[in-house]
Amino acid sequence: MERIRVEVQWCDKNFGASLGDNVPGAVVLTAKTYEELLRMVPETLRFHVEGMVEDGDEVPQWLLAGDYEFDYHLVDVATLLRAYEPYFTLSALSHATGINQHLLSHYANGLKKPRPHQRQRIVEGMHKIGKELLSVV
Repeated sequence: MERIRVEVQWCDKNFGASLGDNVPGAVVLTAKTYEELLRMVPETLRFHVEGMVEDGDEVPQWLLAGDYEFDYHLVDVATLLRAYEPYFTLSALSHATGINQHLLSHYANGLKKPRPHQRQRIVEGMHKIGKELLSVV
């Protein structure tokens, strides 16, 4: 099974995505929400493959057969925060990470870029929130 890397980035109030180099041609798309983008990626790829077939382009067999999986890569912290903002507030994330809410807002809006250690604290804070929710009985 082939893995298709999907690079996702927050782009001025929209999510943008591009499909990996193992997919022939350039495939890019945008969506208002991360959930919408996740729904659109498979549809967009099918449309692209249909177009390649109609145009007589060479299409790898694995792509024609649908023998692939998507590997989503959120390229920066702004994208990460925007993708999962329906599930937590910046206030909750601030509480879980100890990072100032105002600074988290700057990260979410792409005004500042956190260092790798700060990104790790954000991811760990998201995991902490998720674990607390999973413990509810």
